[in-house]
Amino acid sequence: MAIRKVAKGVYEIGVQHWDRRLFDELIPLPEGTSYNSYIIFGEKKTAIIDSVDPKKAHILLENLKNLKVKKVDYIVSNHAEQDHSGSIPELLELFPNAKVVTNQKAKNFLIDLLHIEEDRFIIIKEEDKIDLGGKTLTFYMTPWVHWPETMSTYLIEDEILFTCDFFGSHLATSNLFSADDEVVYEAAKRYYAEIMMPFRVAIRKNLKKVREINPQIIAPSHGPVYKNPDFIISAYEDWTNDVVKNEVVIAFISMHGSTEIIAERLYNSLVNMELEVKYYNLAKADVGQYAMSLVEAATLVVASPTVLGGIHPQAAFTVSLTGALRPKLKYVGILGSFGWGGRMVDQVKELLKGINAEFLEPVLIKGMPGEEDLKKIDEYAKLIYEKHKSLGLI
Repeated sequence: MAIRKVAKGVYEIGVQHWDRRLFDELIPLPEGTSYNSYIIFGEKKTAIIDSVDPKKAHILLENLKNLKVKKVDYIVSNHAEQDHSGSIPELLELFPNAKVVTNQKAKNFLIDLLHIEEDRFIIIKEEDKIDLGGKTLTFYMTPWVHWPETMSTYLIEDEILFTCDFFGSHLATSNLFSADDEVVYEAAKRYYAEIMMPFRVAIRKNLKKVREINPQIIAPSHGPVYKNPDFIISAYEDWTNDVVKNEVVIAFISMHGSTEIIAERLYNSLVNMELEVKYYNLAKADVGQYAMSLVEAATLVVASPTVLGGIHPQAAFTVSLTGALRPKLKYVGILGSFGWGGRMVDQVKELLKGINAEFLEPVLIKGMPGEEDLKKIDEYAKLIYEKHKSLGLI
């Protein structure tokens, strides 16, 4: 149990969940995660910013006990998802006079998810303020990062912006403050890819708002706190813009070896032309690493055998996930092998219909690929090369 000082009168009192390995029963957590909760002591009143996952509520309560907190006036909920709101009922029981401060949309979610009573809320709007005595909170709506009700809380005097999931990273660490290094960057990029990427257009608008606020510290509710906000803001500006890199992602699965031969041939041909390639065997791939590789890639190539006339189920899952993540791809290729025909191409296109990308002419090979078939794959690599060249990536 740790209590970490962010600034004078401001402490992080949440939880490092070192051994959590799966989030939402979907997202791998190779570095664990954290649920950051913050307490602000004003001269007259005290506020808690977000809580922790309900399974770890006891640690939050123990930290409050160790700080000898007798009274809390406000519990600010920036985001209603349970890993940040789930301990609010315990806080309200411990501090019966406390009010939950949030916006109207978030209130509705919190009532649905946690059955908090109506009279426990204070509803705020854009740029409303709460005076704690020498410390003033003001509130900014930052919707669709990644739920419609999300907001950020700004502590004016200390220039700290509490952003909840916005700018977060699934990274358990004993370091309160980010080292602005590759480890933090990769964790933040992975988090963006898995959770935030579908909302990149909305995020761009919210990034402009954050730039205007100009905080000196960004304190998210997952991962470390940023004393150099430009590090993470600039990264988000790169990830959310429409610029892609000279990168190709090959996502393949193979049952009897034919599709793997096709995928390997494409990989070698592209690398020989000096394209950067990320190569994933979908039977073994880390879905988070795959998602992260899509953030700036220009091209995705899906390679799958047909199974009962359609795409392999594992490939279907990955393609469906890709469609949900909506990366800024410019091109999508479809390769595969088949025995007697099928609907694989139509299935892939349907699953990716929300992506604004050009579909390259598919290449489907019957049975084990021969030398002439492999020459078609080499030509496919040349086509991708020319497409990248046309974008000025080469």
